Parts: sequence; C-alpha cells; structure tokens
Amino acid sequence: MDTIDFDINDALKHYMSDPATVPTPEADSNLADCENDPESLTNALVNSVLNPIVDLVAENPDAITRSSSFDSLQFLLKSSSALPTHALSKIFDLIVSGLSAEADIIHNDLETDEQELVAHHKQLLEIFGFLLQWTIAAVETKAAEKSTTAPVARGRGKASKAKASAKNENWDSSAQLQTALDTMCKVLKLKLSKIFLTTSERDTFISLFTRPVYMVLESEQRVKNTAIRMHAFKVLCIAVKHHGHGYAAQISIVQNLTYFEHLAEPMAEFLHILSEQYDYPQLSDEIIRELSNKEFNSNDTKGPKSVSTFIVKLSELAPRLVIKQMTMLAKQLDSENYAVRCALIEICGNLIADLSKQEERGDNHKSQLNAFFDVLEERFLDINPYCRCRAIQVYIKLCELEQKFPKRRQRVAELAARSLEDKSSNVRRNAVKLLGTLIKTHPFSLMHGSQLNFKEWNSRLEAVDAELNALKPPAEAAGLADTTTAEADPQLLDDATVLESDSPKKAQAPMSDEEKIAAIKKAQEEAATSEAINKLTLTRRYYVEALKFIEVLHGATTIICQLLGSKNKSEVIEAMDYFEIGDAYNIEQNKLGIRRMLRLIWTKGNSDEGKGVQNHLIDCYKRLFFEAPDTYSGNDAANYVARNMISLTFGATPAELTSLEQLLSTMMKANHIPDLVISKLWQVYGVQKREISKSQRRGSIIVLGMLATAKPEIVVGEMETMLRIGLGSLGRSDLQLAKYTCLALRRINPTGRQATQHTSKLSNDHAVLGKLAAIIEVESDNKEWYGVAEQAISAIYALSKHPDNLCSEILRRKTKDVFQRRAAATPQPKVDEDNDTDMMDVDMPDVDTEEQGQEEEAPPAEVETPAPPENKQKGSIALSQLLFIVGHVAIKQIVHLELCEMDFKRRKVDAEKNKAAETPADKAAKEAADDLDMIGGTTEDDFTDAMSHIRERELLFGQNSLLANFGPLVAEICSNNTTYKDRNLQAAATLCLAKLMCVSSEYCETNLPLLITIMERSKDPTIRSNVVIALGDMAVCFNHLIDENTDFLYRRLNDKDASVKRTCLMTLTFLILAGQVKVKGQLGEMAKCLEDDDKRIADLSRMFFTELSTKDNAVYNHFVDMFSLLSAEKELEEDALRRIIKFLAGFVEKDKHARQLADKLAARLARCESERQWNDVAYALSLLQHKNEEITKLVQGGFRVVQASA
Repeated sequence: MDTIDFDINDALKHYMSDPATVPTPEADSNLADCENDPESLTNALVNSVLNPIVDLVAENPDAITRSSSFDSLQFLLKSSSALPTHALSKIFDLIVSGLSAEADIIHNDLETDEQELVAHHKQLLEIFGFLLQWTIAAVETKAAEKSTTAPVARGRGKASKAKASAKNENWDSSAQLQTALDTMCKVLKLKLSKIFLTTSERDTFISLFTRPVYMVLESEQRVKNTAIRMHAFKVLCIAVKHHGHGYAAQISIVQNLTYFEHLAEPMAEFLHILSEQYDYPQLSDEIIRELSNKEFNSNDTKGPKSVSTFIVKLSELAPRLVIKQMTMLAKQLDSENYAVRCALIEICGNLIADLSKQEERGDNHKSQLNAFFDVLEERFLDINPYCRCRAIQVYIKLCELEQKFPKRRQRVAELAARSLEDKSSNVRRNAVKLLGTLIKTHPFSLMHGSQLNFKEWNSRLEAVDAELNALKPPAEAAGLADTTTAEADPQLLDDATVLESDSPKKAQAPMSDEEKIAAIKKAQEEAATSEAINKLTLTRRYYVEALKFIEVLHGATTIICQLLGSKNKSEVIEAMDYFEIGDAYNIEQNKLGIRRMLRLIWTKGNSDEGKGVQNHLIDCYKRLFFEAPDTYSGNDAANYVARNMISLTFGATPAELTSLEQLLSTMMKANHIPDLVISKLWQVYGVQKREISKSQRRGSIIVLGMLATAKPEIVVGEMETMLRIGLGSLGRSDLQLAKYTCLALRRINPTGRQATQHTSKLSNDHAVLGKLAAIIEVESDNKEWYGVAEQAISAIYALSKHPDNLCSEILRRKTKDVFQRRAAATPQPKVDEDNDTDMMDVDMPDVDTEEQGQEEEAPPAEVETPAPPENKQKGSIALSQLLFIVGHVAIKQIVHLELCEMDFKRRKVDAEKNKAAETPADKAAKEAADDLDMIGGTTEDDFTDAMSHIRERELLFGQNSLLANFGPLVAEICSNNTTYKDRNLQAAATLCLAKLMCVSSEYCETNLPLLITIMERSKDPTIRSNVVIALGDMAVCFNHLIDENTDFLYRRLNDKDASVKRTCLMTLTFLILAGQVKVKGQLGEMAKCLEDDDKRIADLSRMFFTELSTKDNAVYNHFVDMFSLLSAEKELEEDALRRIIKFLAGFVEKDKHARQLADKLAARLARCESERQWNDVAYALSLLQHKNEEITKLVQGGFRVVQASA
C-alpha cells in the first residue's frame, strides 16, 4: 500500500496560491478522464470512487494516508464546483467522521502515553485538518452560489435549470457544518501540545480550523443562524484560550470589522463570551486598545461605521470590559469621523446604565458617572448634527432607568429646550422627544401624584414657606428675626436656644423633679421642631426643583408651538405627541399647543407625509377628547365626549373654529363620532328645565353645525328644536346662540361647489325662513346683532327657493321701521324746517349726545322738549343695521345669480346627455315639448349676458330694484361724515358702500374716489381695514378700475395702526401672488415690512417674498426698483436696510442674474450723492456673486468717488 509523504506547509503553499495547482498523480484513473471535462462527474462515477474510500476510512482513519484515497479526494475537491451536492456532502461526512474517529484514538493514546505514535497522529491530524479546510471552503462557495442564483427562478432556460436542480438537489449543509465545528472543538480539547511540539507547528495546525471558521462567519446568512454562530465562537474561544490564537484572532477581527459590516455585533458577542465563559478578557483589551489608537478619516464610511457598531455592542454586553479602556477610547471623542464620536456618546450612555445598576457606590463610582454625564452634556454642542442627535437619544434611554439623577435631569431639560432651536430638524425632533420622555419619567410623583400643574406646585411651595416661618423662633429670641431666612440652618436655631436656656449658674444648682420634667418636655419639643424644620426644608427643596422643571417645560412649549409649522413632517408629528403627553400631566402651557395643532388639519394631503400629519392629528384629538376611560358605561362615555367637544369651542378664535370645523367634519365622514354623542349634544342645546351656561349651549350648536357640514341630516332632523331654542326666546336673549343656530341651519343645503347637488329648497312661507326673517328684524343695540343678521341672511339664501323676494320683504319692513321711528322720534319738524333735519338728527356723537342731552333737559317742564338723545342714538343704530342688511343682501344676491348661472349650465349639460341617450321612440313622444323648448331656447352666452346685465344695471339702477334706493343714500352718508358723525353709522355705511361697489362697475367707478378718500382720511382703523379688504375684492371683480389706484393701497403699509398694516399686507399678498394686480415698483414698500416692529407683519412679509421667489424670477426683476426705494428711505436705519437686502439677495440664485444686477448697481456708484448711498450699493454688490474684477476695483476705490462728489 502506497502511503503519502504529507508536508502541511507544502500543501498549504499550493492550496493558497491556487487549489487547482495541487498535484493529484495517484487519483483514481476514472477521475483522470474528467480532468478536462468536469461536467462528466456524474453521481454514479463519483460514488464508484468515494464508496471504497468511505468504507476504508470508516474501518480505520489511517486509510486517508493512502495515496490513491488522498489524491482522489483532492481531485474531487479541486472539481467541487462541478460536483453534485450529494457527492460533496458525502466527502464532508467522510472527512468529519474520520477526524472525529482519529480524535478519539488520539485521546486514548495520549492517556496511555503512547509516544511512538505521536508523529503518526500529527500527520493524520494535519491531513484531516487540511482536507476539512478545503471541504468547508468548497461547501461555502457552493452555498454562496446557491444564494445568489436562487432568486432568479423564472424566465428562459427552464429545461437546463431543471437538469441543474436534479444534479444539485436542495441541500442544507448547516447540520453538517455544525457537526464539523463540534468535531473541531473535540480536536482542540486534546492535549495538542504533546503532538505539536513547536509553536509554529501548532499555529499552522490551529489555522486549519480557524481559517474556515472565519470564512463561515463571512457569510451573513451563516451568522444569522444562531447554532452555527455559537459553534464557530466556541472553536475560536478554545483556540484563543488554550492554543495561543489570541494575536491572530485580533488581526482577523480588526480586518473583519473593516471589510464585513455584518460582523460588527457578532464579534462583540464573541469577545463577551470569551471574557465571561472562558475568562479571557485580554483579547478584548488589546482590540479596544488598537481601535483607540486608530485614526479615522471624516470621509471614511464603511470602516468607522462597523467599528462604531462593534464597540457600542461590546459596551452593552460587557460594560466592565469597556470601562477599563475608557481613558484610551476617550481619545476618539476628538475623531474627525462623526460615526466614531456617535459611538463614544452611546458607550457613555451604556456605561452610565451599567453603573446605575451596581450596588457598590464608592467615590470612584460617582466620579465615573459625573465624567460620563459631562461628556454627554458637551456633545449637545457637537459640530455634527448626528452626534447631537445621538447625545439626545442616549439621554432618552437613560430616562427609563430606575435611578433618576434629578440634578442631571434638570440640566438636560434645559439643554433639550435649547436644542429646540437647533438648525437641524432631526436634532429638534429628538429634543422634543426627550422633553416628552422627561415628562413621562419625572421624579416628582412621590408626594402628590404625577401632575405638573405650575399653580398647584407653587401653592404647595407657599404653604411650606408659611409652615417654616411659623416654626421659626420668635423675633426677640437671639435677635434672629432680621437675619434668618426661610432656609435657616436648624443648627443655628438649636444653638440659640441652648445659649438662652442653659446658663452656667443654673447648671450648678440641683434641679427639682418638676424642673427636670419641664426641661425634658422642652427639649423634646425643640427636637420635634428641629426635625419638622429639617423635613419641611427638604420638602421645600423638592417643590423648588419641581417648579424649576415645570418652568423649563413652559419655555420649551412656546418653541414647540412654532415647530408645528415646520416643513419636516416627522418633526410636526413629534411636536403633536409632546402636547399629548403634556396634556396627560396637566401642564398649563400645553393647552395652547393643542389649540395650535388644529391648523394642521389643512396640511396638504396629496403626499403620504401630508396625509400622515392629518391622520396623526385626528388620532391625537381622538385620544385627547374622543375616547372615554374604559371604566365608563356607554352613556357616561357619550356624555364625556360631548362635554369635551363643547369645551373645544370655549375661547376659540374664528381661525381656530374654522380649523375645528374641518377636523370634526373629517372625523364625521370617517364615522369616528357615534350617534349617541350627537344626541347628547342636542340634549345640551335643547335643555330648558334647568339653567345651563350660555357658553355650553352655544358650544353644542357650534359643534353640531360643524358636524352637519359632513352630514346635513344631523340638522334636518332637529329643525324644530333650533327654531324653539336658537331662533326663539333663548336666541333673542343670547344673540351669539342665534348666530350659530343660523350657521347650523345653513348646513341643511351645501354651499359653494356642492350647491347644485341638492335642490331641496324651502318656500318663503316655511317656518324656518319666517323665524330667520324675524331674528333679522329683532330690535337690539347689541353689536352681536350684526353677526346674527349676516348668518341669517346667508341662511335664507342657502335655504330659500326665492331668497331675493324674502329679503326684499325684510328690507321693506326694516326701512319702514327705521324711518317711521325717525318721524315719531322728532315731533317738532317745523322748528328746523330750513335745515334738512330729516337725516341730520339720525346721528349724534356717542359722548357729545349725552352731554348735550343733559344740557337740553334744563327748559321748564311745561315746554315740550325735543326727542331725547337716546332716541336719536337708537335711530342711528337702526339705520346702521338697515345699511348692514342692504350691503349683505347685495353681496349674497350676486352669489345667488352666479349659482343660478351654474345651475342653468348644469341642466343644459344634463339635457344634452339625456338627449344623446334617447331612443327614436322617446324623441317622437317629446316632439311637442321640444317645440316649446325651441321657443324658449336659450344659449349659455345669452344667459350669461342676461345675468351680467342684471348685476350691472338692474340691481342698483333698475326702476323696480329695492337696492337702487340705497345707493345714493349710502354715498350721501359716507361723503358727509361731519354731518353724520356717529362712528358706528359711518362704519356700517362704508361697509355697505364697499359691498354695493362690488355689484356694479358703474357704481364702483362713480364712488371709488369717495372710498379711497375714506381710506386715506378716516380716523377709525376698523373702517380703514374694511376699505382695504373691499379694494382687494374690487380688484378681483373690476381689475381695470383698481389697477390704476394701487398706490393708495400700498400707502396703507405705512399706516400708524398695526392691524390696518397687517390687513393691507395680507390683501396685497393675495392680489400679487394670484396675479390680480400688476406690480409697478411698489414692492419696496412690502420689503420694508420685513423690519416691522410687529413680528406678525415681518413674518407675513417674509412669507410673501418666499412665495414670490417661486414665480418667474419675480424678485430678480424687481430687485433694482426695491433697492432704489429702500435706499431712498431716510427713516430706514442702515442695519435694517442691510438685513432686508441680504434677505432679498438670497433669492437671486442664477449666476447670470447676479452678474446683470451687479452691472446695474455698479453703474450707480458714480452717481451716489452721499457716503451712505455708496455704502448701500457696495453692500448689495458684496452679496451678489458677480465675479467681475472691474466692479471689485471700483468698490475698493469707492470712497474717492464719494469724496470727489462731495
């Protein structure tokens, strides 16, 4: 029998260079024919070669040393890529079982100390080890091929793949691999030092096992298999612990971290096992030391990321290992690479978590904790936002620990509040999350529950202060009254007492029993007082810390409210969650945020992010207001939800109510609001047996009106209740209730685009319309009447078939009432017949009237006195109300005409569709009707022209038009403001005039100079604001008239009243962005608003220019005009001008535009009349990337130009 002369070093040399070069001269002759045709290696052929070898090795492992057997196996392994998986599996089994059997033999021989067989065993181990390494490599290559080709299982080539799969059946080598790794462990547990006498021999042999293990770990799929991973770790642990593999393992692990990201956490797990189970922490120390000394470039990505994951995982699993090397690792806090710094931040958190769980608490323990906390706090200001985020995230985890670290929590709350203003949205989002976590885990729930209401905690502090002051000694005792504070040291109090009571003289005299008892009692009282003071002092400190924390949260809440407007949707969602948490802990400031959240219902929902914000808002509101506690019954739950819904209306602004309406209608459409809740709301609204607050009844009808926008049936079924309550005696005594009832009634029929879908209109004799007309005609001097009248008229136009007829009747009755009252109130018309008293006496000034009235009451009783001033005042109020009705009816009539036109067009389209669908028989049957249609047939254009004529000529100028009577009257009152001096009358008349001007262009053109004069000269800011809004509406209706007078609008940007200025800015923003007015160099006036003292005006202006910049280079086109106006503005400070110019220049992004603007501005330098002007131009040029050397030289020598011109 030929035995091989095996040299492991020579074999490895060939194998490492190229396995195909390994010589196999003694291989089976049948295999030799397949050398050039590996595909001919069939199962039958391979089995014919393998089976004899398997039998021989099974009988005796020495059989592997036969030349033919060894070379045949080597040959098959060389061709492993072409081998059937069955054959490869058989080879694997053969080698593993042979090695296992040999290990048993060696174990027995070493026990009996058979020295002469050592060399033979050494050779066998090397052969089996070499073949096992090669086999595992082949198996892993096969597995890798399988995983890459597996997904591509469709398309062409099905036949060839079927053959391949027949050859390579589904073979999972995991079980065999585990057996192989077990066998390796078995071998490594032998006393190998008796077989491999030199270190180099031992290392070479050990590498035959460790090399394939590292290869197995390179496969992510293998590492995910827990059994294989643990077996692999076991091999490496034994090799490191008992066979000097430590240094080689260190090199391999560091390399693996660089090249294989998936090994970061497993390698940490391996070191943890090695340290814990095999008591070998040295390898971890060496690796951490090596990594600490590495320099990571800021541009590196893969390496630093993997290393970071590794050391973080190691600090989680084995914090004691890492903490020993922390002084070395801390050097990496200065690393250029942010990922490494992030890792160090996370490690500090893990080590704090570990230290907090330790029972022994020495000085070193405290100093380590402080050091790690200091690092975390420093990193809140790291240059990289990812590191700042990581510091915050680590603190979020630390908040969940049992140990609270109250001092550090207060500091981190302040840092988180500061981070809310970070420029990175990710940092801000995490800061919000941290503050929410700090609230949820706060340490102030031991004494009074978990609520964080500032008022409650403050009252507790005041109570404790009062108790402390009561326990202090009297002011005359030791003269401490002036020096002792609420936090006086109890020791001082005790000392003072001792000095007073225990004098040396008394100590010498013997004490009687009574004196002894009295002394003991007094000492006990003093001790109790001292203890109470100590306890109260601690309690006081507890309260002070709680209040400090709450104050930080209050400050943070203001900023988080602003974050609700962020463009980053995840940040918005985090802010909503914060307010939800704060509400659970009763933080007062959070109520503001919950209200502010409402506007998010308008977030554009065309993207997943937009829809996500809307849905999250609805979920938050559901949890806050619409989900009763689980313990509540169905009835109690409905009461709870109804009460919450009503409370949402308390103190809400009009804008908030609009947003709430959108939210509730969205929820109603999604069936989030049960019918029982709606019936409870109607019960609150309709209750009459007992008194309820006005705000509660109002709130219920407000909410019901909102829900009816989504489901009109809610209102339809309860019309009688609304007529009885809102439009009955309760409504007349509470006009706001009447107003919201009218608003709810409007919901019966949808308005706007949906108006044509429902045609169920009411006749004018219907009870609802009668009640609406009656509420308009109610006599009232309450200003709430105007709101009621507006909503009642709108409801009439929404519900009535012929609203114009009904409103005409209302106007006739109201006019008759106003002027009959006037006639009755002035019984002496003859006295002032020459002076046109008829209208003059309608108005009197508010205050002057009363004073004059008091003077006029002096005449003797028998003389008939003129009408008292109260009547005159009532007359002006009645006229104001009449004019309000006229104006609103005019506007609603225009809308009514537009709806008629839309309805006509819709019917026309429907008729044409029906005609196209008709059969010949249907057409014959309708011939008579068709004849009638032909007679009355009207084209769309004809109908539109007719409507335009009615609007333009009939409404305000027609002989039969009721409104025609008021056009001249309103103009008369507005133009004679000295005669008609009543402020409210002037406001109502101006509003009426503006509305009438929106009806007819002729009337508008005639009265436009009057309206502009009112806007310029009126002293009432409300009137000026109303005129600005009206001019905006007219710009849409009659653009050609307003376009010539826009300068008057722009002048209001300099109005003394901020509300007028803000209204003007909003109006102009709409008109310019919608393209309704042309900009003619007045944009500079809007740019000045960027530096307005009112923050809302400045923000509006900023928003305007941001939007304008998106429209066809608009900022670039008007930049020079704006600059001219701003630089000529003497009142504008230089710093303010520079901030405006810098903001505007930021929108000039194209290089071409920057160069062109620079050329235009540079031409001005020579014409500058003052140094200030020159500086302004030079500053503007410095902001533009013009890259023009001539301009640069001109600027550098600019002062000479100024001096020459001077």
